[in-house]
Amino acid sequence: MKFRLTIFIFLIFEVVLAQLPQGFVYVNNIITDLDVELRYFSTHNFVGDTIEGYKANKLILTQQAAEALKKVQIDLEQQNLCLRVYDGYRPQRAVNNFIIWAKDLRDTINKQEFYPDVEKRHLFRDGYIASKSGHSRGSTLDLTIIDGNTSEPLDMGSPYDFFGEPSWIEYDDITETQKQNRQLLQNVMRKYGFRNYPQEWWHFTLVGEPFRETYFDFVVE
Repeated sequence: MKFRLTIFIFLIFEVVLAQLPQGFVYVNNIITDLDVELRYFSTHNFVGDTIEGYKANKLILTQQAAEALKKVQIDLEQQNLCLRVYDGYRPQRAVNNFIIWAKDLRDTINKQEFYPDVEKRHLFRDGYIASKSGHSRGSTLDLTIIDGNTSEPLDMGSPYDFFGEPSWIEYDDITETQKQNRQLLQNVMRKYGFRNYPQEWWHFTLVGEPFRETYFDFVVE
């Protein structure tokens, strides 16, 4: 009886996995101890609400990106540090949700935390929001480093998803410790094949990503 139950559970598991397009994986199946905090599954984001297409706090990436990220995690663990991932694969419908939100100039509930010095009407012009996102190709992710003992994130000099110059890699008006923390993240991600987007210290894309021209829209669940 136990054997049959085990087979039944295994088959259900396989069906769930099969719902992902070929080439994509649930990252916690690759990195079992990864800290995942998908901000767009929560209300703690620049919109101030859960985002279309995020139905679970489950990080999805391409197989290649997940395997490279595992190497980053193993490297950091040697220093008693770990990764915390805020976003990975992002459905196109989520990007569309951002576009609709950006057009409503009256909705600024989280302006003070995420874009205090940027006018909402300029978010497209200044490149903070776009009609297409590399996240939808499955090999881009947003992340930081946390302390292995306390799970507290290292101080990077600006919060995740902060729209403004303090988030730029070359921004100089931060402390030496904050600069060192940013450089640590840059170095370890670059070491295992990720490149950074210079205006967001948290944003990385796998070099040689497998779906360079394809933007997916399946739900995160």
